[in-house]
Amino acid sequence: MTENAQDTIVAYCGLVCTKCYGFRKGKCQGCHSEKPMYKKCPVKKCNIDNGYSTCADCKEFTDLKKCKKLYNIISRIFGLVFRTNRMANLEKIKQFGIEEL
Repeated sequence: MTENAQDTIVAYCGLVCTKCYGFRKGKCQGCHSEKPMYKKCPVKKCNIDNGYSTCADCKEFTDLKKCKKLYNIISRIFGLVFRTNRMANLEKIKQFGIEEL
């Protein structure tokens, strides 16, 4: 387990919330909370509807890049702006578990 893994909060999409500027500044409490940044997130809805804790649990897509809710132009821009590799995080969760982020 990584250092302080018990304090790590991971969004449905694989974003490590606790490393995000918006989370650290109190503008967002993560998508698992009642105060997410984007309340109508289709990724959040999909995960809730399917009972997943993250997209790493998805049974529909073995290649998560084929999911247009998760991997689209807006999500790629988001990744560049916030310097996050959500797809790599999800793959790591699939292989080793969320505790290893």
